[in-house]
Amino acid sequence: MRHPHPRPRGARQRYGCRLPDDPLNSSVRRTARPHSYWRTVTRHRSSAAQTEGLRKYRPDIQGLRAVAIMMVVAMHCGILDIHGGVDVSFVLSGFLIGGQLLAEIDRTGKVSLSKFWARRFRRLAPGMTVVVLATASLAWIYGSPLRFRDTMEDGLASALSVMNWRLVETGTDYFANDGTQSPYQHFWSLGIEEQFYLAAPLALFAMAWLSRVVFRNRVLVGLFLGAVIGGSFYVGYTQTSVNQPLAYFGTHTRIWELTVGILIALGAPLLSRMNRAVAGVISWLGLATAIGTALLITPETPLPGYAVAGPVLGAAMIIAGGCAAPRFGAERLLDNPVLNSVANVSYGWYLWHWPILILWPDITGHELSYSDRFRVASLSLILAYAMFYVVEHRFRTNAQLVARPWKGIFAGGTAVAGTAGAAAFAMTVLPLNLSASAVAAGSGTVGWSGTESVRGSVVHKQLSAVARGALPKSPDDQTHYGCIDNTDVEEFVLRDNCVIGDRTGERSVVVIGDSHAWQWGDAFDEIGRKLHAKIVTMAKGGCSPEVYAIKNPELNREYSECDSWRRTAFEEIKKLKPDVVVVTNRVRQEATEAGAEKAFQALEESGAEIVYLTDTPQPGRNVPDCLATHIDDVTACNPAQDKAIEYTDYRAMEQKVAERHGGVVIDTLPAFCADDVCPTVIGDQIVYFDASHITAGYAKSLVPFLQPTLKKVLAG
Repeated sequence: MRHPHPRPRGARQRYGCRLPDDPLNSSVRRTARPHSYWRTVTRHRSSAAQTEGLRKYRPDIQGLRAVAIMMVVAMHCGILDIHGGVDVSFVLSGFLIGGQLLAEIDRTGKVSLSKFWARRFRRLAPGMTVVVLATASLAWIYGSPLRFRDTMEDGLASALSVMNWRLVETGTDYFANDGTQSPYQHFWSLGIEEQFYLAAPLALFAMAWLSRVVFRNRVLVGLFLGAVIGGSFYVGYTQTSVNQPLAYFGTHTRIWELTVGILIALGAPLLSRMNRAVAGVISWLGLATAIGTALLITPETPLPGYAVAGPVLGAAMIIAGGCAAPRFGAERLLDNPVLNSVANVSYGWYLWHWPILILWPDITGHELSYSDRFRVASLSLILAYAMFYVVEHRFRTNAQLVARPWKGIFAGGTAVAGTAGAAAFAMTVLPLNLSASAVAAGSGTVGWSGTESVRGSVVHKQLSAVARGALPKSPDDQTHYGCIDNTDVEEFVLRDNCVIGDRTGERSVVVIGDSHAWQWGDAFDEIGRKLHAKIVTMAKGGCSPEVYAIKNPELNREYSECDSWRRTAFEEIKKLKPDVVVVTNRVRQEATEAGAEKAFQALEESGAEIVYLTDTPQPGRNVPDCLATHIDDVTACNPAQDKAIEYTDYRAMEQKVAERHGGVVIDTLPAFCADDVCPTVIGDQIVYFDASHITAGYAKSLVPFLQPTLKKVLAG
């Protein structure tokens, strides 16, 4: 989201439609040097502008900028379920920057890259520097020490304007709400815009020059912009169902939205001649389209896909209709002092609201309430006003930086380099802010040693030196044994790493489920060795072995890959003819009794004994991060049992269906919870490596808990 341009003293800001008589549409042949030609045309354009009365300031665009940032803040803070604010902002940026560049090409026959980039640096770099450094300081003081270095990697990517590609690389789910969001995540859209600022002047100048030489008009420029819009939209639409992070954060999948704005700027001379009554209707329809379609988008809508076309089209209609300056257009609503003031600080509000929102629970010590969301929005707006008048405005109006573009570039480049250097320093040099981290990890850990060990851990406050030493490595304490298939895998294939335990054992056990089955790998490997049984793991992320439709949040659609994978896994079980099948998975609200019945019926028909291992608790927050910030009172990280045990009705239903088909139930609850609390550290062993999955260390400690039942079932 770009920040509004400041108004020069004593003059109104130049936002308006470009002047109507375009030299590239002129029938005058070029008989003099290029600059003479362009000067001649410029004089003609100036005269035409006075005749047509074209505006040089667009209050409707200023108001629309304010609407866009309010949409973004309301959605992010959970105040209103409205999407598309960033998409509206992209169109605005494309129109304003495209209009400036095309006007400069008309006026001078070239683009001054130094002046263009100097303006961008003056307007963007100061605010970015302040927020990146302030966020790093807050993350160091209040955030999880375990996450600080990753956070600084995000800060470095944000300073270098490549945060969107870092999010693509890490496969970030934009709508995730599991406490893993980076306080710099919102820099993805700024990264796309800043990459656009690097390429746009070069591409537009090249196409305008080529179009003038070949066609003597702007046909080639229009065709080029149309091709970019069509190609980029198509790639974004098709990639949404294949690679959602790439579709959402990729520059090439989003550039069409900015290009729509440039195309309007190119056609502004024609749009300015529209009938004013028609233009007014178009602008009102555009406002209704932008807001209406934004309200229809939900977190379940595949994004960007086709859904973002609604806000983009609406913004384009508002801008296009406003070119004719209709007397009763949407500008009547958008032109007011409140929206104008908010638009002036929109860039700062965008920068501040997200890191405060993400760090708010760490700063206040409690989860966000609905009233907290308004506090975050208000506080970030206050900071935006302060930063605008104290920092941004001074850089933008500095006479020396304005008069000498290279000074502006140098100042902005220095700010960017300094910010990037500070992030790199913090990432690589600053020590882990965690006392007792030098204690040898894993030494002396016990884990589960009976139900009393769980009960005793409920009231234990101080994180022991042994647990502190293990804490930095706990996020990586994941199972070393067994296989798990990724989201896009459609067929189960038995591989060498899927077979664990005693690989030569005469008896065999299949463990089937999702990642909550995979997390037990170390425990089942040890059990298999002790019972001389071959263990075959069949796991797929987010895929229940029970036969019902699942909506995958990463794909934002029905998880069809799970259906096909489950079918092939069941076929493999029939071929293997195992002695025992262990079913365990995360309980989901999509679960149906008919689906559970169908799955357990198929497993019973395979001839195997069935064991139903109940699901593990869900702490609801990233446990290592929480422990790192509460080493003196780990009880603050212990969820209540009724909050950690999800969907008890569905759990009971699955257990009943399993028992109906002869299944033996292993209830995991006594190994994790006592006295209505589920401790996150049991016997000096950290129980979870994230917000959902148990550590390999704690899983291995539960071998004595699981082995007797499995031994009995195998013997039977």
